[in-house]
Amino acid sequence: MKTKKRMNIHIGEYHASCHPTVIYTLVGSCVAVCLYDPVRKIGGMNHILLPGQADMKRFDMPARYGINAMELLINKIMRLGGERRSLIAKAFGGAHLLPSIPKENGVGRKIAAFVLEFLKKESIRVVRQDLEGHESRKVYFHTDTGEVFLKRIQPMYYKWNLVSEEQEMLRRIRKEAEKPSKISLF
Repeated sequence: MKTKKRMNIHIGEYHASCHPTVIYTLVGSCVAVCLYDPVRKIGGMNHILLPGQADMKRFDMPARYGINAMELLINKIMRLGGERRSLIAKAFGGAHLLPSIPKENGVGRKIAAFVLEFLKKESIRVVRQDLEGHESRKVYFHTDTGEVFLKRIQPMYYKWNLVSEEQEMLRRIRKEAEKPSKISLF
């Protein structure tokens, strides 16, 4: 059996192929979208850093931004012979990795919401998704089958129960502070 070509993409990059290829990336708060035309067996993946659109006057890697990354990937698949109306999508990432930022303000959640809204507006059906949470993900996308293999990566520096531990400590300190104590005169 012939081995497939492998292509690693990073933040702000995208790749598509009409030949059997495994495209892979590592996402934390970023989002990777895999688009696949199951009729023509053409697929691709992007790695989105920010929701929205790049300021083309500054032109700083436009594929880092959601709209640009999605349109560039769709156009590349179409140039390879894919049909926009046949595309299906799988989306991964958007983790909340910084405990100091409230979850509702996290960029991962915003990118994930952007991607899902974009795909809905473009009538591209999302067949699988693994978004948000607290884990990074290594995503392996097979362009000839549309299969995705996902490996979750536990965070190394994020103590998940830190907030609850701090709240418990504060409760104990307040309780101790309310107790009467001996007074010493100096």
